[in-house]
Amino acid sequence: MTRMKLALGSVAAIAFGGVVLAAGHADNSRQIEARNGIMTAMALNSSVVGDMARGNTEYDAAAAQSAANALAGLGMVGTGLLWPEGSSSDDVEGGRALAKIWEDRADFDQKWNDFAAAGVALQAVAGDGLEPMQAALADLGKSCGACHDTYRKPQ
Repeated sequence: MTRMKLALGSVAAIAFGGVVLAAGHADNSRQIEARNGIMTAMALNSSVVGDMARGNTEYDAAAAQSAANALAGLGMVGTGLLWPEGSSSDDVEGGRALAKIWEDRADFDQKWNDFAAAGVALQAVAGDGLEPMQAALADLGKSCGACHDTYRKPQ
């Protein structure tokens, strides 16, 4: 529990610090940098539990719990900070955030909230064994795919 509090506190500090930094910058570069970093952290932690779920690596309760804790914390970061107006793939060279995000912001935010809820559900069972983790991971994967299918530009 102490690790979780520390992780959540770190995420909150990063998020708050990002708000303060963002207020001092006229462009979106800091927010886009933070967004990309969060997506990288999400992919890294998802791969830890995903590899276990697929049998590519042996199930390790401590590693699964650590990854799930991180995913739950990352889901707590607000979308307003990470996806400001003017940061779509139409506005930023090499970006993958489709303009659809700002056309239907309520749906986008709901998809992010779905990820956050799936992250918390995974966090609740990740250390309890392979089967419970796999079941919860399926919902996490669906939440990621639902957002990426609609709001992320293909590579």
